[in-house]
Amino acid sequence: MTLRFDIPEENFADILAKAFTNRSFLAGFVITALVAVIAIVSFFWTPFDVTRLIIADKTQAPSPAHWFGTDHFGRDILSMIMVGARNSIAVALVAVGIGMGIGVPLGAFAAARGGIVDEAVMRLNDLVFAFPALLSAIMITAIFGPGALNAIIAIGIFNIPVFARVARAGALAIWPREFILAARAAGKGKTLITLEHVLPNIVTLLLVQGTIQFALGILAEAGLSYVGLGTQPPMPSWGRMLFDAQTRMVAAPWMAIFPGMAIVVTVLGLNLLGDGIADILDPKSRRQR
Repeated sequence: MTLRFDIPEENFADILAKAFTNRSFLAGFVITALVAVIAIVSFFWTPFDVTRLIIADKTQAPSPAHWFGTDHFGRDILSMIMVGARNSIAVALVAVGIGMGIGVPLGAFAAARGGIVDEAVMRLNDLVFAFPALLSAIMITAIFGPGALNAIIAIGIFNIPVFARVARAGALAIWPREFILAARAAGKGKTLITLEHVLPNIVTLLLVQGTIQFALGILAEAGLSYVGLGTQPPMPSWGRMLFDAQTRMVAAPWMAIFPGMAIVVTVLGLNLLGDGIADILDPKSRRQR
């Protein structure tokens, strides 16, 4: 027997129509897609080689030759931002994948089992929350050394309790529903019910939280690189670019302006995208944009 969700079903055409009329989603999608395209293009082409130092061209102002100017080593800032985009996206994407892949099953399992299991999982989450991503990165770096991989691990560990809490809260709201009671009456176990009926009904929550954590992951990667714990030279990182620019704000302000704008625009795009997804997929949403 196939049980129907009591959430109104919509076909792909209806969702697509909503997407094209939702300004938040459209703006977020365009910005996020543009950043993703820039990151992909950087694998094959950049205006200049980001590892090549040209001291004679150092701290040049934006010009037709260097649209965003050059840094204190003569490297083209536009090229560095393009390569930095792929590094930031890769770190944030993998970290979110770690958090979602471990946190969602934990939260769903805790909600299904309840009792002492639920309490134990939540207390474990509280313990992980006591160590922010930056502090975790410092501890990991002290053991294994700085690098993008350690930044991914630190941010990913911090994401686990976030997704666990969201999954648990969403699942607890679903378990008392009538179609869950019907599934239990049909003889289905908690694991099967979680897979077939609970998780599909919290996908929207997880998707929106995923975009939020993606944006926070980019901020976290920039912060870790700023303090020297993230992506290491000679690979560019938006956070590292801001660190290099901090003593040259007067002489070469473009060194800070453009990487800062890249971070702001990317995070804004992801937040708008998540907000739009929530409006489109949540049947209870009544916000007008």
